[in-house]
Amino acid sequence: MSSPEGFAAVFYSEPGVLGLLANVISAFLVALQNFAQVNTNVLANGTENILAGVHLILIGGVTQLFAGLMAFRKYDHLGGTAFIAFSALWSSFGATRIILGANSPLNETATTIYPINSSVPISNLNVTMPPIRESAVAGLVAYISVAFILSFCSATTNYIMPFVFGAITITLIFEAIGLFSQWALIVSGIFELVIVVFGLYGATALLLKGVTQRYVLPGFGNALVNVLLLGTNDNSSSKSLGEEKKKNTKYAEPMALGNLCSVISPFVFAFYCFGYMRTFYVGAVWVSINSIAQLYGSYYSYLRTDVYFATKFGVHSMFWLVKSWEEFILSVLSNGDILNTVRIRMTGNWFFLATALILCLMSLNRSKLEIIHNGFFILLTISTIPQIDNVPYYRFFGAICSMYTALSLYITFASLINSIAEKALIPIGTQVLSTKTFQNVLFAMKKLFTKADELPSSTDVQLPDALFYICNGLAALAAIQGANMDQLQAHLTIPWVLIPGALFQIYVSRIQVRGGRRFGSVLPFCYAAIWATWAWLRFAGQLVNIDTNSDGAFTAGAIAFLVVNMFLVVLAAYINIVLLITTVIMEVIIICFLLFTLEKLPLPLEGVMLALFSLVCVYGAAASLANHMFGKQLIPLGGPIFKANAPGKIRNKFEKSSPCPTVSSRLTSGLQTIAKILDSGHVCGIPTDTVYALAASCKHPDAIESIYNIKERPAEKPICICISSLDQLAAVRPPFSPLLWEFMNQVYPGGISCVVKKGEWLKKLGVGAAYDRVGTKDSIMIRVPDHTVTAHLVNMTGPLAITSANPSGAPDSIHHDMVISRLGHKINGVLCDGSSNELVASTVVNCIKIDEDGITILREGCVPAAKVLQIFEQVKNKVD
Repeated sequence: MSSPEGFAAVFYSEPGVLGLLANVISAFLVALQNFAQVNTNVLANGTENILAGVHLILIGGVTQLFAGLMAFRKYDHLGGTAFIAFSALWSSFGATRIILGANSPLNETATTIYPINSSVPISNLNVTMPPIRESAVAGLVAYISVAFILSFCSATTNYIMPFVFGAITITLIFEAIGLFSQWALIVSGIFELVIVVFGLYGATALLLKGVTQRYVLPGFGNALVNVLLLGTNDNSSSKSLGEEKKKNTKYAEPMALGNLCSVISPFVFAFYCFGYMRTFYVGAVWVSINSIAQLYGSYYSYLRTDVYFATKFGVHSMFWLVKSWEEFILSVLSNGDILNTVRIRMTGNWFFLATALILCLMSLNRSKLEIIHNGFFILLTISTIPQIDNVPYYRFFGAICSMYTALSLYITFASLINSIAEKALIPIGTQVLSTKTFQNVLFAMKKLFTKADELPSSTDVQLPDALFYICNGLAALAAIQGANMDQLQAHLTIPWVLIPGALFQIYVSRIQVRGGRRFGSVLPFCYAAIWATWAWLRFAGQLVNIDTNSDGAFTAGAIAFLVVNMFLVVLAAYINIVLLITTVIMEVIIICFLLFTLEKLPLPLEGVMLALFSLVCVYGAAASLANHMFGKQLIPLGGPIFKANAPGKIRNKFEKSSPCPTVSSRLTSGLQTIAKILDSGHVCGIPTDTVYALAASCKHPDAIESIYNIKERPAEKPICICISSLDQLAAVRPPFSPLLWEFMNQVYPGGISCVVKKGEWLKKLGVGAAYDRVGTKDSIMIRVPDHTVTAHLVNMTGPLAITSANPSGAPDSIHHDMVISRLGHKINGVLCDGSSNELVASTVVNCIKIDEDGITILREGCVPAAKVLQIFEQVKNKVD
């Protein structure tokens, strides 16, 4: 293993090194500032606070965020959740320091504050910086409970992180006290030094483990608490809820992260609603950063193809972000006399209520705890209904936020422990409805409107579709306005339209780029631009005195949107009726926008169109969510208008334009076609249990040479062989030791490749002609993919020489479209199997000296190095 690859592999294989170091540096920075402040008895000046805040955001926030993202890729439930959570913590704390530095303590104490029920006219309000220190307490206290849960759960995995996370918990307690009493800063600084000591030790231990692939220093090999002692596994519950089927994905479960973020945001709101914060200035910052962290929970749910949690966490993130900026504007610019009138116009709350009801309905086949959690979210949305008067609103909303915080804390603990144990140890309740019963109920509802007598077999709905409809429906309903809108109402409407319509729709566009093949990223990206322009002209425009038709720019932009949306209408006609109706109504809404720029808009027409658009989006969201969850068209979306001729023509044109033959892996004839191409001495792209590969038959050495030319692969890099099963290897009786055989029995079939000594047994296996073209002079790497299609193909062709289907140095191909577009003009066929199961290739293990020196990891891929080493230790103990 060369040093550059080894260096990269160390940090990729052990993201905890990066996460712990980020906490160490952040804690040390805060400790130094605390000690300096106590010793000099002088508050830090503005520059010091700003610099400290920037460092906390860059090191504790951004750097630790990368550690969390890598930990999720390593199937590390605890590390991924903890590092992203503490990334949000340090970022929020750093942002607070920057705000504190930008407004010196003298300015802060001199700030004029008007309570919510004040009778001071809005025009006379002196809008200045709110008291920052008391506002920051809410965020710090919220993270105390989260840090405690993480420190407790970390005790089930090792005995270093509990001390680090526990010290963070105590530090947060005294940092909150230290905002008002300087003596607490000394105690906080002491525990921050504890974070430094244990964090440095932990980072060193993980770094050495990454380099040596062994536990050199103690601390991560054993746990303080056996996770199995924390609860009693309910086998029936586990199996019915699918708690033990999570190992078929590369990504750790993001449920704990998403639910954890539902602890922070409602607690900050409850703190404010009960009067402990006089304004929501700093609270908006903490909630906004926390909402971004929750969006990562949605994204990793999407990567796990879990449409339910991807949608749920996306909606929750959107809800807290919108409400935080609405409350910020109200708390800073408004007063009690006009507050109720303003909130009545916030019609977007009704759409959140409809979305909450959909999520609750779609969770009926999940645990009782999940249904209760969704039920409390319904109460949250009900408590924000704008018709509730001012004082009852804050009391009701604050009380529900408090209960929702407590429930989210429990569900966070349960989801994290159950994820670590991969069993339902903490009670979450059984299913209310079985998946089959729930599916039949939805199908029975469909039969009321159609003549279908049996369940449909498939659906073309893509995973992000539900979020697409939710973003557009919320933006449209929030955009409904009356004839008379003052400045405050315009202020409030901006986040309601801009956040879901533009910002979150860009997120939808991003995930459509990776996985959506229905209408891709074009539709959400275009609609994001439309809503961004809408929010700027209709609501922000009057605040900066924009003349809508001064130079005709907005009129020209509206015409451009009309033309673009016409093309989207045509595309929607090839997909389904609901999407077609959505795009047609959007065309009318854009016409209303055009009329507004010409000052000829009839507001009732616009209001009707926006309301109708929202209703269609509610239906589209419900149908997309249900259909993707079950993989069937249980709620009708309508077929394409031009399905008779157009789809066939499009397919025929695509097939003719494809640079090489493409066949489906689901057809026996497809497998036979690729097998014939390989047997004739050509190269094909095939799926495996990891990423797509280029394959050549070992009967044709020249075809193996062609792979090097196709990939522009360096000649010194060997190519491995692929067989269908370990029985095929056992039949030729290679001289392997019992330890190697047992190790292979444990890792095959799967995403691990073993490098073993070459020998004459390879020729008996069927590699005779290609003996000198595969592997090195003395060794050969063997793959046994855990993939039915690949196994059948190898049984038909004999051993294949394979390597990843990508140009040398480029990322791996994770879909057959990537193989076709990159290498289709150089190869002779592609076996199409859709998206790959993994994003990276197999883990390569050197087993040549397994009996003398054990194994070494040459390349870490889809199977974590720690998992491979754990398997080897178990096998070694068994053989010994």
